Amino acid sequence: MEIMIITGLSGAGKSQAADYFEDNGYYCIDNLPPSLIHSFLDLIRRGGHPVDKAAFVIDIRGAEFLSQLKENLELLKKEGNFYRILFLDAGDDVLLRRYNESRRAHPLAHGITNAEALASERRTLAPIKKMADLHLDTSRLNNAQLVSSLAHLLGDGSSAETFKVIIQSFGYKYGMPDEADLIFDMRFIPNPFYVDSLKKLTGNSKKVRDYVMRAPEAKVFLEEVIGLFETLKPAYIREGKNSLNIAFGCTGGQHRSVAVANVFFERLKEAGEDVVLRHREVK
Repeated sequence: MEIMIITGLSGAGKSQAADYFEDNGYYCIDNLPPSLIHSFLDLIRRGGHPVDKAAFVIDIRGAEFLSQLKENLELLKKEGNFYRILFLDAGDDVLLRRYNESRRAHPLAHGITNAEALASERRTLAPIKKMADLHLDTSRLNNAQLVSSLAHLLGDGSSAETFKVIIQSFGYKYGMPDEADLIFDMRFIPNPFYVDSLKKLTGNSKKVRDYVMRAPEAKVFLEEVIGLFETLKPAYIREGKNSLNIAFGCTGGQHRSVAVANVFFERLKEAGEDVVLRHREVK
């Protein structure tokens, strides 16, 4: 099993890092004492759960267990598990500002100031920081930049390999889709509904598809949308987005939107994109 230990200073972004790992297929648990990592993994195996990647957030709240971390990690290694430690850090001034902005006290600030608690935390976590395989300073990173930095640090490139495109067709007469980042109206294309031989077919039919894509404006539109996608995808990834939902609509969601969605899907698939296709109104 591949295991990631996420630790570091309070307020440095451990929760956001955990979200990143969860989005990338890791089974994530927050604030698990190190002494229970082995027991948890053993429980997973005996229960027959198909978990091959896990991430555990360990912080100062489990300070009394930190001394056991090295011992438990050595046990995991002997059993053939691959683990890495990710340590998140930030400047004291940045962390103190984050505490003030969130109006939350440092976890150790019981009868002492946040600054004193932070200093104590740094001393406690110093041995763990030396053990860490990966280090990331989040002082100047927003959430999107944190995701991008994690992808780069972990060898995931720009997250392009995990970027998913969801394409759907729909009919305006049945309402707009609830989840869509980009919506395109196909009602400018001649409607196959008014052709007797095509009326009862859908955009999944080659006859309807040929009719729709025969329109010059349909061809121009498709190329423009593909160009737009190629331009926007890197920007979405840079801002931390790992999926894009693109919807094509026509009156009833049977002909034009289905045909165009199909062609768009095939073009992206040929380009190597991770893409999913759905037709909301076609049964």
